[in-house]
Amino acid sequence: MAGGNFIPAGGGGDNPDEYPGKLTVYVAMTCIMAAMGGLIFGYDIGISGGVTSMDPFLKRFFMSVYQKEALNTSTNQYCKFDSQLLTLFTSSLYVAALFASIVASHVSKKRGRRVTMALGGLFFLIGAVLNAAAIHISMLILGRILLGIGVGFANQSVPIYLSEVAPYKYRGTFNVLFQMAITIGILIANLVNFGTSKISGGWGWRVSLGGAAVPALVILVSSMFLSDSPSSLIDRGKKEEAEQLLKKIRGVDNVNAEFNDLVMASEASKKVERPWNNLLFVRKYRPQLVLSILIPSLQQLTGINVVMFYAPVLFQTLGFKSNASLMSAAITGGVNVGATFISVFCTDKFGRRILFFWGGIFMCIFQTAVAALIGAKFGTTGTATDLPLWFAALVVVCICVFVANFAYSWGPLGWLVPSEISPLEVRSAAQCVTVSMNMFFTFGVAQIFLKMLCGMKFGLFIFFGAFVLIMTVFVYLYVPETKNIPIEEMSQVWREHWYWKKFVADDDAESKPQGKPAKEIV
Repeated sequence: MAGGNFIPAGGGGDNPDEYPGKLTVYVAMTCIMAAMGGLIFGYDIGISGGVTSMDPFLKRFFMSVYQKEALNTSTNQYCKFDSQLLTLFTSSLYVAALFASIVASHVSKKRGRRVTMALGGLFFLIGAVLNAAAIHISMLILGRILLGIGVGFANQSVPIYLSEVAPYKYRGTFNVLFQMAITIGILIANLVNFGTSKISGGWGWRVSLGGAAVPALVILVSSMFLSDSPSSLIDRGKKEEAEQLLKKIRGVDNVNAEFNDLVMASEASKKVERPWNNLLFVRKYRPQLVLSILIPSLQQLTGINVVMFYAPVLFQTLGFKSNASLMSAAITGGVNVGATFISVFCTDKFGRRILFFWGGIFMCIFQTAVAALIGAKFGTTGTATDLPLWFAALVVVCICVFVANFAYSWGPLGWLVPSEISPLEVRSAAQCVTVSMNMFFTFGVAQIFLKMLCGMKFGLFIFFGAFVLIMTVFVYLYVPETKNIPIEEMSQVWREHWYWKKFVADDDAESKPQGKPAKEIV
């Protein structure tokens, strides 16, 4: 079959040429600390939708939305939150993150992954303080822009760092911790929103927005204790330091094979004077370019982020009261965290493709179920006189199942796979493309979601479900299995894939370090 088997032949542990080493406490702690960079992204996703459902926040900054939502009971439920200014508050962060990731790719290459992470935490911290102290909408937007710069820097550096530091047998597990941190950030934000909504005096939203300073401090402090990755050190001419670090993180003295491969990869990358030109225009990098564009783009076209950061607004639209909507959002956040554990334990055991595929199938089913339920109750008019408890519970269950299937598949793998497929010479550029596309589509979907909900009504969920189906077919045909492949030997994957092999020059095999062969994937 065209896409290949879901579980590649070979298993991955029987090759005598595999790199020596073991999972050390040092590398485990290093990866966990680095993965905490996902907290800032997750906290923002969870917090923004919550504060935009709080009446004191709406009355202070978005009075027209408050009047439509609270004072005009005859307003169409689909359209009650439709406000471009409100969506600009939410989505301005992602535009800033898009452009920041371009700058961050250069900083990451020249100064290292650790410095890039630290800058991400610093920008996010300043943005959190500004938002908490906001007295005008312009302060909110400026704070969101600074938060976006922080997200761009963190998302550019953390996935690459995890892929470069983790032993290849555990690369999936540790990289998924980044997504785990995102889900934990979302859950914490949902719980914070639920608590601050009960604060009398109408200033609870300041606590919610200012709380972003906590994950910012976590990544800022963590980055001070991290070493840089061996690949980054070698690329910046610090070979002796890199070799000593490699011995430390692998827990053995015999790291010659892996170290030599890293050095050869670095030397090859330095011959590439214009990595962006190569990524965009050199034929052999076409697989990395296409996957770096399509995987993050399709990840956002699942509709997951509109579910997560508009969850309180969405549940209020469905007739839930304010506190009930915040609690329902907290429940989906908890499901998100729990289901991500499946990916932590299964990514390196069963592979990426099988999780991608089955996650997509069930997401499509339950996205359609949500559309059917909302359509049956609200129709095209957007009015419903009474929402029985069983209906509300069923909607929450369907959304939770959808979120759970995203959480073990497209959530973590949407960051993992792009970060591990590119050779060193174009790795920073490719990760920049990944982050930029993720932020571009997150911005686009966030900016038009409420207007699309008003116009397309329950059909919006069918719209997202169709993209889930498309991306599932795409994975089946064009995404190869990368389980148990050393990151510096990933080029073999493309030479063995039924479609991508036509883009990889035959002489590419001679220019790459030889070592452990990739598993058969065609």
